[in-house]
Amino acid sequence: MKAPVPIDPAVPKRHLTRQARVTWGTRLVTIGGDAPVRVQSMTNTDTVDVIATAIQIKELAIAGSELVRLTVNTPQAAAAVPFVREQLDRMGIDVPLIGDFHYNGHRLLADFPACAQALSKYRINPGNVGKGDKHDRQFGLMIEAAMRWEKPVRIGVNWGSLDQELLAGLMDENSRRASPWHVKQVMYEALISSALESARCAAALGMRENQIILSCKVSGVQDLIAVYRELAKRCDYPLHLGLTEAGMGSKGTVASASALSILLQEGIGDTIRVSLTPQPGESRSQEVLVACEILQALELRSFVPSVTACPGCGRTTSTTFQELTQKIEDFLRSQMPIWREKYPGVEKLKVAVMGCIVNGPGESKHADIGISLPGTGEAPAAPVFIDGEKRMTLRGDAIAQEFQQVVENYVAMRFGTRSAMVESGIDT
Repeated sequence: MKAPVPIDPAVPKRHLTRQARVTWGTRLVTIGGDAPVRVQSMTNTDTVDVIATAIQIKELAIAGSELVRLTVNTPQAAAAVPFVREQLDRMGIDVPLIGDFHYNGHRLLADFPACAQALSKYRINPGNVGKGDKHDRQFGLMIEAAMRWEKPVRIGVNWGSLDQELLAGLMDENSRRASPWHVKQVMYEALISSALESARCAAALGMRENQIILSCKVSGVQDLIAVYRELAKRCDYPLHLGLTEAGMGSKGTVASASALSILLQEGIGDTIRVSLTPQPGESRSQEVLVACEILQALELRSFVPSVTACPGCGRTTSTTFQELTQKIEDFLRSQMPIWREKYPGVEKLKVAVMGCIVNGPGESKHADIGISLPGTGEAPAAPVFIDGEKRMTLRGDAIAQEFQQVVENYVAMRFGTRSAMVESGIDT
């Protein structure tokens, strides 16, 4: 019998792409090359409502969005953009803003130079810049504005708003083939050709190729995978990933995770957006949390400490471990705005909250810090493991509060400076 070949931990290796730079003030967000995969989101407020838009952008940025797109569809919206930027700057939110333009972007960028300057990046949909002779001229005006203000662009093609002249031409060409392609394959080719031809036109107009980002968005998981695999073969532009309409709740989350994870695992993708339809009353920032969770699950990025928790079974006692898991999750997320500055590297912390002795001690040993709660019929004791070793046992009604304090002390000890440890009472 042959000796087994060591299994390689398949951490994704990124495809080599150019690197674009998106800036605002002192904030620099690099996209592509060896930069991390970036998280993007989009507002759903009326951009004309400056305060509501700025508040939502702040929420998205705090949740982890590194770029935020907003609709610029009317003269009133374009006029409001500089005031949104000004409001964010007053709040200390330096996240770069992306202007989403359709149909009239060439006019808005020319008529509202303060808007053009306040935005950090422009999104151009080549299917919505004009028809016939107007297409090339109006697309060119938007590229000229980007060059004038030194802004990168994302040329974003959408399944639902393809350049109909290009699609019709490809359909005619396909009808003359000896073995015609399936209509879906022609649609794929139309998406990719539109993006690549638009990028070539932008470069021909003088735009630096390292300031161009591409996307070809569709709504189907398999469609997205097929299109981006082919697009990645044909260019080295940074690529923005996302289903154009993922859906609501678990459907949207699962569809986005399925599509994006496969592509990211293959090294494809430089920025991502999870386009969730918010549930009634749900925060828009949920799409950001899902995007961050996808990257963290793939071990491509770390945003918040991860919590391993068992699903529960007949061995576990009531809902104690569920409640403790929720409290620890909420505690870690609430502390991150403070910890991120105070304790560099804390986002890599691994915590385990387990419900019985079957996997509890083992999982707790694999985590940085873990607790195994007593299951049905087990002794009323909760051993705590730190760095793989049992350090203490918690008992009584205050286990949640005591374990939370243990976690906080551990964070200060491992990730803090001596002054931070003194402040936390660890080193006096």
